[in-house]
Amino acid sequence: MGGDEGVRVMMAGVALARHRHEGLRFTLFGDETRIKAALDSHPNLRAASDVVHADTVVDGADKPSVAIRKKSSSMSMAIAAVKSGQAGAAVSAGNTGALMAMAKLALRTMPGIDRPALAALLPTLGNNDVVMLDLGANTECDARNLVQFAVMGAAYARIAFDLERPRVRLLNIGTEELKGTDEIRDAAAILRAAHALPLSFDGFTEGDKIGHGDTDVIVCDGFSGNVALKTIEGTARFVTDVLRRAFTSSIRSKIGFLISKPAMHLLKHHLDPNNHNGAVFLGLNGVVVKSHGSADAKGIANAVHVAARLLEEDITRRIAADMAAVQALTASSKLEQPAK
Repeated sequence: MGGDEGVRVMMAGVALARHRHEGLRFTLFGDETRIKAALDSHPNLRAASDVVHADTVVDGADKPSVAIRKKSSSMSMAIAAVKSGQAGAAVSAGNTGALMAMAKLALRTMPGIDRPALAALLPTLGNNDVVMLDLGANTECDARNLVQFAVMGAAYARIAFDLERPRVRLLNIGTEELKGTDEIRDAAAILRAAHALPLSFDGFTEGDKIGHGDTDVIVCDGFSGNVALKTIEGTARFVTDVLRRAFTSSIRSKIGFLISKPAMHLLKHHLDPNNHNGAVFLGLNGVVVKSHGSADAKGIANAVHVAARLLEEDITRRIAADMAAVQALTASSKLEQPAK
């Protein structure tokens, strides 16, 4: 029931995902009448879906403290299905804060994980996208949190990019070892010593290097990550709007647009957020994927695809194994977070 465009677009997106993953079944929580009406346009999806009526909807303006009390909401029921094992993953385009609060309360964090993190794939100039986390779940983080985010992000990158040792960097105000807060420098010291982990720690990166494609995972606190993400999204819209105005400013510009149309189409595809839709709450005992509220059908399908891939590759098992390695390393080497 979330998303700016409502049930019709959500169902169109799930129908697209069904074509890509024919083995999936879907449980659709929400207004039964509206969902079944939308399913009439997608008989292939209807045959693979169960509809569960929800009396309540979490509003976009609801505070998490209010939303978690709506036990009969579509969002709450979807997460409960993951907790009970009736569903492998939950996908929602609704209120991010509410989804995070509900998921954390119901599913709890995995052993060795203090806080879950919101991770997403961002486009780059390289051959692969980049996994970036945390993007808003935790505004303040200590070194221990950042190390855990690095482990979780690397596990995600191994699945998304089919890599054995993803390159990991911490977002910082400079690349020199002395730059940044105590928390960032302490996390870097721990990661440099963690040679047994299935990742390659490459030090620090700056905000202007996020899209260069020279790293696979970028780790930061949720405040910095959310600001960086919104800045990237705003810059992408700024560039496309400036180009649109430039190409419609005169007859000569319009002719130039026709000549460069193939290149502009490629740019639009690369910057389209629907091609990277589907942020993941990593570190929970279950898979929860957050779709952007403004996503179209293609974007919804991509969010479902992300959930399916994480289930197929058993992301929770991978993170659990990596965190066990971190704990073993800590116990054997007496590696602790440096004292303040």
